[in-house]
Amino acid sequence: MKPQLISGIHHVTAMADDAQKNLDFYTGILGLRMVKKTINFDAPDVYHFYYGNETGSPGTIMTFFPFAGMAKGRHGKGQMTVTSFSVPAESLDYWLARLKKFNITHTGPQQRFDDEMFISLYDAHGLGLELVFNKTDMRPGFTYGQIPLEYSVKGFHGAVLSEDNSDRTAKLLLESMDHKLIAEKGNLKRFSASGVPGDFIDVLNTPEAARGLGGSGTIHHLAFATADDTSQLEIREKLLSKGHQVTEVLDRQYFHSIYFREPGGVLFEVATNPPGFAIDEHPSKLGEALKLPQWYESMRDKIESALVPVELKPEKFS
Repeated sequence: MKPQLISGIHHVTAMADDAQKNLDFYTGILGLRMVKKTINFDAPDVYHFYYGNETGSPGTIMTFFPFAGMAKGRHGKGQMTVTSFSVPAESLDYWLARLKKFNITHTGPQQRFDDEMFISLYDAHGLGLELVFNKTDMRPGFTYGQIPLEYSVKGFHGAVLSEDNSDRTAKLLLESMDHKLIAEKGNLKRFSASGVPGDFIDVLNTPEAARGLGGSGTIHHLAFATADDTSQLEIREKLLSKGHQVTEVLDRQYFHSIYFREPGGVLFEVATNPPGFAIDEHPSKLGEALKLPQWYESMRDKIESALVPVELKPEKFS
């Protein structure tokens, strides 16, 4: 049997407005670790924040481009509309109390696929999120974050894609991206490459919905994980052979990337698992210093002076 080229979700990248509010929400309210503070390689006057688990593992990484003053986007079809995080089943009361304490608007708990309980909420800029409570996710949480380990976020649970015609997206996932259909109810189909929490792709058929518009509070792209450069080139050739327009390989410092749009319009990325976030920082120091790629180091003073200072103090939200 040929090895899978796609192993699951690698990361999710979204758009935000105020950098400090974004940092406070994800490190403070949700208790994720900031694993990298760098810049948007295509717009070096804008931060690129990476949040994740303690080691910055693929399948836990939520990243943001916080453009100050960016107009608010609109959620709709042709977008990834919800990012789901996995939390322990026994943490429901803790999270309900925590969201209430910090005045985070939320709904639920609700049920999906009969046995899956979740809470829906929005981040500081209106990005759609879920906390999904389950007993089967064995990944460790952040052992020394301000949220007790027994309640802490383990990483992604999955992603929700809102589509005009879900069959086209399903065909891509099944035929070209190593996914299997693992659940179906009403207009919602769940696919996964691994079959475990962290890698669920829920495709929602919503032809009646308005088309989404990019902006603050919307997802920029969904990245899938592949083992290495060799498997990435192989999946690229496979996608090209199916008629997809795929970029050349791009160096994103902590992984290598290719991009293409799935039939419904969502921007997909395939990212390599190596080299990872410890390539330029010790694991114990992840996210503490502003890291620049080598080709921007000569411009460090200019870049740092253009960035609005931010303060990493998640303990303010204990």
